[in-house]
Amino acid sequence: MQTTTFNGTTVNLAGTPLNVGDAAPSVIATGTDLNDVEIGGAKDRIQLIITVPSLDTDTCAAETRRFNVDVNNLDICETTVISMDLPFAADRFCTTEGIENLTVASDYINKDVSKAFGVLMDDNKLKGLSARAVFVIDRSGIITYKEIVSEVTAEPNYEAALEAIKEAR
Repeated sequence: MQTTTFNGTTVNLAGTPLNVGDAAPSVIATGTDLNDVEIGGAKDRIQLIITVPSLDTDTCAAETRRFNVDVNNLDICETTVISMDLPFAADRFCTTEGIENLTVASDYINKDVSKAFGVLMDDNKLKGLSARAVFVIDRSGIITYKEIVSEVTAEPNYEAALEAIKEAR
């Protein structure tokens, strides 16, 4: 079983653990417009999939703002940030923060993305939320990079994720 920590306490992750070299499952999240957003699988662009607990936290907001800037010049990449926030709250966040270079989606209905990617926090005070994780998926649908951030309150390794996108070309 995969784990992360929240303020130093171990949190078990539920769902299917995925690793580099595995095929990324194709699952559906809910967009800020309430339309389906397909996550994973083979696509004509490299995918950067980012899961966060809630956009309504300082770390998640900072991470989303940073990736919004970092992926602005990467036209080869489709970037999606997935949280458990309601689509209405996610839309308000995007409008307030000027998030325009990536897609923000919600996994609140059935937690399908979090389960399929093995990042659903299964215990502790954050049970039912997504762990902080980053996946890069190449055009054939294979995971080429994975980071489950070891501490939920910490930010991911941005440079490593961006390098993985460039290598997936």
